[in-house]
Amino acid sequence: MSGRGLAGCAGAGLFRADFFTVTIIDRHILREWFAILGLVLGATVGLLLMNTLYSDLEDLLALGAGAGVVVQYFLIKLPGFSAVVFPLVLLVSLLYALGRLHHTNEITAMRAAGLGLGRITRGIWISGLVFCGLVWVLNATLVPWSVEKSRRIWETLELRKEADAVGSERAGVRTGVAFDNRRMGRMWYFNRYNQTTGAGYGAAVVEMDAEHRERTRIVAREARRDPVLGVWTFTDGREIWIDPDTGDVMRTTPFASKTMGHYREDPALMNVFDVKPEDLSIFELARIVRHYEAEENPKASIYATRYYGVMAEALGPLIIIAIAVPFAVAGVRVNPAVGVCKALGLFVLYFLVLKVAAALGARGVIEPLWAAALPNGVVLALGLFYFSRVR
Repeated sequence: MSGRGLAGCAGAGLFRADFFTVTIIDRHILREWFAILGLVLGATVGLLLMNTLYSDLEDLLALGAGAGVVVQYFLIKLPGFSAVVFPLVLLVSLLYALGRLHHTNEITAMRAAGLGLGRITRGIWISGLVFCGLVWVLNATLVPWSVEKSRRIWETLELRKEADAVGSERAGVRTGVAFDNRRMGRMWYFNRYNQTTGAGYGAAVVEMDAEHRERTRIVAREARRDPVLGVWTFTDGREIWIDPDTGDVMRTTPFASKTMGHYREDPALMNVFDVKPEDLSIFELARIVRHYEAEENPKASIYATRYYGVMAEALGPLIIIAIAVPFAVAGVRVNPAVGVCKALGLFVLYFLVLKVAAALGARGVIEPLWAAALPNGVVLALGLFYFSRVR
């Protein structure tokens, strides 16, 4: 559509339509944007997939993965890319689409017909709100599934290869596994925990009173959790009762097998603490944050910062729009490359601020919630400020 045609449409009264009415101008701008968005998204995901193939394929084959497992792994891995690629894809596609409309004087024609920048980009902002909801849903459903499932496939292959080499009883064994469940007043310790069989050896569980003093202790050669009932059974051990005031042993009872119906700790939570926060799903992060906050552990800030950061990613589309629009439609006397460079610079600054805030939040310098919210709020406000100043 030419600039003269757009001016005629605007002059015909399209700009007087209701806010929720989709006009020719809205459809034209969104069609231009979505066409570029699809191309950039496909190209970016393809590049990331190629990079993942290059970095992971050889290791997967070395772990004994067949063709079916390899294909399944990479298909499951794809949704996890969305959090990484979506902001960049939105920025590049918006800069290109709006820059082209500006270069062909279509934006100028619309504004000459009396349309403000807010009205011209109305469809883009509404689409941004929709994308915010989409990112929220993806981060709450598909992305966590992708992160957890792909990691478990990898771990399963590693355990299987180790089991073939040293036997299933020795594969996937972690030593010195400790877990402090302060919420329930229990401390767990395993000399060895076998992730393949789900058995803990050299098990000890200490129960505390309200003042965190030891009152009972169970020591056993082996401990297993029933995957259906969720209860723990201890084998070949001893239960010890202790006077909390003096620390003296009051009674001790040996047992061949003992099931503790109120022990419900999940081994998956015990073993997930060795995984880096950025490799955890939002569900796993939430569980760890709840656990650490219950015991007021300073490590909570590391996981809480990552957790709130993932939630704050839902604002990303609006932030990208606020960054891209003002600079992509800069005045006619300004070289379009200048606006693109400014937008890209602000985008880089945005991620630098995010990284700095995340580091400060992880170290407890600022609250994790503010570490996630402040950078997004500041950059969004800055983008809206530039948007309001466009003439």
